[in-house]
Amino acid sequence: MLNLLILIAIVVGIIAIGKVIRVMELSSSIKGENSWLASDKDHRTQSRLMLVFLFAYFIFIIWQIVEWGDEVLPVSASEHGVIIDNLMTTTWVIITPVFILTHILLFYFAWKYAYRSDRKATFFAHNNKLELLWTAVPAIVLLILILYGLSIWNETMEPLTAEDDPVEIELYARQFDWTARYPGEDKNFGDVSVRHIEGVNMLGMDSTDQNGWDDKYVKAEFYLPVDKPVQFYFRAQDVIHSAYMPHFRAQMNCVPGMVTRFNFVPTITTDEMKEITGDPEFEYYLLCNKICGAAHYNMKMVIKVVGEQEYNDWLNEQKVFLAVEGLQEEAPVETEMPSEESDSSNTEMDETELSAQL
Repeated sequence: MLNLLILIAIVVGIIAIGKVIRVMELSSSIKGENSWLASDKDHRTQSRLMLVFLFAYFIFIIWQIVEWGDEVLPVSASEHGVIIDNLMTTTWVIITPVFILTHILLFYFAWKYAYRSDRKATFFAHNNKLELLWTAVPAIVLLILILYGLSIWNETMEPLTAEDDPVEIELYARQFDWTARYPGEDKNFGDVSVRHIEGVNMLGMDSTDQNGWDDKYVKAEFYLPVDKPVQFYFRAQDVIHSAYMPHFRAQMNCVPGMVTRFNFVPTITTDEMKEITGDPEFEYYLLCNKICGAAHYNMKMVIKVVGEQEYNDWLNEQKVFLAVEGLQEEAPVETEMPSEESDSSNTEMDETELSAQL
């Protein structure tokens, strides 16, 4: 019923607007005017409104900065994140003055050169110097920013080696949760395949691969040691997800059928970040930054950055793959070959039973 009333109100509103426009047309025709032709007065009004909008526009932007400026991300909690923040700051320093200047000129010209019936616009066809200026300057600035960004990207994405002694973690995405897997004492991940996904074996681990028997996987939250390189491997089960860790300035797509990588060094523990932000409830989060379905908004996992000893203690408490899956090594069962005496007795028993049945 409510939807019907809303529909009726919309239809009546459209009809009313049409009637008002028709009345204005009739009024203008009686005065000998064309209601669709803007007059000099209309142009002057519109040009002055452009100046009003210019001031209101910048006041609105300043209000947004004051109102929500403290909602931006805190300082970066990773080594490479500091460099990325510097790149972002450099970009803002360059584009903010350009943004302000171009908008001032845009609305000033709209006011200054508003149409008037007593003057004629100058026909300005071409100017090589002007076109070279507004083409070359942005191109040079963009080239500098792109080269700066590429150098940071190459530095950030440089793969870790065995000499770096990284902590290795696999992040497995599926609708709509995350699972973190750590290699065991052998420092090797076990083989995985979608063909092995069954029951509680959500990661598709191969139970016949001994490298995976001591792998540990956790949900809800996972731990990172501070000031130690971390090599992430990303997999996905169903659709494309995106592992997004905003406080570490890290993001990587998780693509079904392939493994993607990202590494960084966390530099600020969770407790230290609570003091920096003044928020005792602060937590680092792993989020999904690809719209992957109805519950995409709720696909997240807590990240704890702690000291190395606390990290080792926590990791030692986690269950290994065999314990989680309920699989245990079974000792081979030895079977004895029957002796001739037992064979003879069994034969006699079979003959007796057969006679009784006959």
